[in-house]
Amino acid sequence: MTSFTGSDDLQAATFSDVNLEAATFNDVNLRRARFTNADLGGVVMRAVDLAGADLDAPWLLDGERSFLVNGVDVAPLVEAELVKHFPGRAGRRPTDPEGLRENWAALERAWAATLARVAIMPEGTADESVDGEWSFAQTLRHLVLATDVWLRKAVLGIRHPFHPLGQPHSEYETDGYDLSIFTEGTPSYESVLAARADRVAMVRTFIASATPEDLLVPRANPWAPEYPETTLSCLRTILEEEWEHLRYATRDLDALQASA
Repeated sequence: MTSFTGSDDLQAATFSDVNLEAATFNDVNLRRARFTNADLGGVVMRAVDLAGADLDAPWLLDGERSFLVNGVDVAPLVEAELVKHFPGRAGRRPTDPEGLRENWAALERAWAATLARVAIMPEGTADESVDGEWSFAQTLRHLVLATDVWLRKAVLGIRHPFHPLGQPHSEYETDGYDLSIFTEGTPSYESVLAARADRVAMVRTFIASATPEDLLVPRANPWAPEYPETTLSCLRTILEEEWEHLRYATRDLDALQASA
């Protein structure tokens, strides 16, 4: 077990891709510290100052564990507030073709509004990063990749599923594939929009004719074939990616506008 005490000044420290299981922070200054891709499940905090803290946990409602703040499970409250801000989010885990079509239509409306927002912001906004996160254009590129992985590869079985403008999060996401197929540098925003529109239309076309039987067809998990998937679970993964990255994009666009 690793222990940090008052003699360890961790102010503004960065913890990235670390396992802090069983670590102890006792009388330590963690003001403005940043935790990225860290597993803090089951962490216990007592007598902590959280003023100005910014927590982003996409899997807050996954599983049966609660998220307690001063003894109150706030996870359902957070989700209810997000549903207010993102109409349609509540239906992101459909169970039938009609639910899929309705939720995808809601997503398209939400993204259309966000694209329109970016279009009237200062030139270059789409390529600006906030706190080292992906730019808006990179977020769209990652969603291109998500469609390629979970629809083109897992469901449709296309041999070469990846668009060159896709944005991998890590090499794990393209394990076994030639990374040189992906575009380096910063492609034009227009080309990113074209790739994104193509993949959005592809999902829309597929689910337009999907039947209940289609959704039950077994599929191999694209990264872990030993874990079974279905067409439905693959499409729900796309929906989860879409809704969460819409939230990220909105958060960062808000920050860019506030700083302008």
